Amino acid sequence: FRALALTHAFNAAGDTLVAVALADVLFLTPDPSEARGNVVLYLAVTLAPFTVIGPFLGGLFARFPIAYRRGLGVASALRAVVAILMVLNLNSDIVLFPLAFFMLVFSRAHGISRNSLLPVALEGPHELVAANARMAKIGVVSGAAAAVIGGGLATGLGAISEDVGSRAALFISVLAFAISAIAAQGVPYPPKPELQGVRRGLLRVARSVRLAQLATAGVRFINGFLLFLLAFAFRDEQAGLLDFGFLLGAAGAGYLLGAVVAAWLERILREEPMVVAALAIEAAAAFIAAQSFGLVAGAALAAAAGFAWGVAKLAFDGLLQRSVSHDDRGRAFVRAETLFQLAWVFGALIPTAITLPSSGGLAAAGILALGAQTLYVAGLIRPRTSTPSAGPAT
Repeated sequence: FRALALTHAFNAAGDTLVAVALADVLFLTPDPSEARGNVVLYLAVTLAPFTVIGPFLGGLFARFPIAYRRGLGVASALRAVVAILMVLNLNSDIVLFPLAFFMLVFSRAHGISRNSLLPVALEGPHELVAANARMAKIGVVSGAAAAVIGGGLATGLGAISEDVGSRAALFISVLAFAISAIAAQGVPYPPKPELQGVRRGLLRVARSVRLAQLATAGVRFINGFLLFLLAFAFRDEQAGLLDFGFLLGAAGAGYLLGAVVAAWLERILREEPMVVAALAIEAAAAFIAAQSFGLVAGAALAAAAGFAWGVAKLAFDGLLQRSVSHDDRGRAFVRAETLFQLAWVFGALIPTAITLPSSGGLAAAGILALGAQTLYVAGLIRPRTSTPSAGPAT
């Protein structure tokens, strides 16, 4: 677990440093229309890895479970290489966006491998939600430390040249990814598949997992919508890099608090009520922020959205890890992560493509969260209907 946590910590730090570098180059441009165009293109790039590489990863993990462990080290090493290429091509959009695509592909491979290996890395029968919460806290703390370093470099060295700070942040991310790749060598290999040489059929999961997956996707959709609605509202007010850092820091702090609370809630609740609570928190926070929007309200809303996503995601991960066999876990995580990323991108695209008033957008997000919560609860309490048969099926 320590080795898995270490590779996750440095991978999260590298992710944050890359995000800081790209935000300074793509988002904080003088022309608002150019910024929106850059963000739309970047969102398309974030979606592409799932539509292109998702089916490939699912088949790879199902056929060769050893790919889980090797995926950690190889993905981090390749991300270090891509970061070096980003440093050399930071001002070339033609090269930068394809590099961002590969950076995200390898990030997904690393994340899916980590989630699939977590039950194997535990030394005893620990609660999976609590273990996921520990991993989340480690990632947030390392990401926050990297954000301070990257933001400081982008702000301080930006006075020398526009992209010196971004290049410095990317260079440090190379070191972070390299350490992550080295730490991955200490993670054990998973057990051999139970059905060697047998071709697996369609992946089937329990109804409770499917419902939780859809509800968690709803949380992620609203999360992306709120984050980008806030970001463009701040940008229209000529907010600077420190204000955006404050916004992202609040979201990270909320996610960290969500990880702490999720580990505690797991002792007294099942995972399903935790997802319901996440939707309720998003709805309440959106309605409250719509009444008086500003920097403080925006940061509080970002923290609430991060908290809701942390609780919902950790609850769903624990439910999936407990309900799906190890042999099918990689495919299940690929499918879930693809759905979550689709939800986040489509949620983020709405305030990016359409200029929305802050109060109206926040109220709409609250209504949507309440609707998703109602549908999920209705699905949970609706009894499964089955037709009894008098004899064996023919």
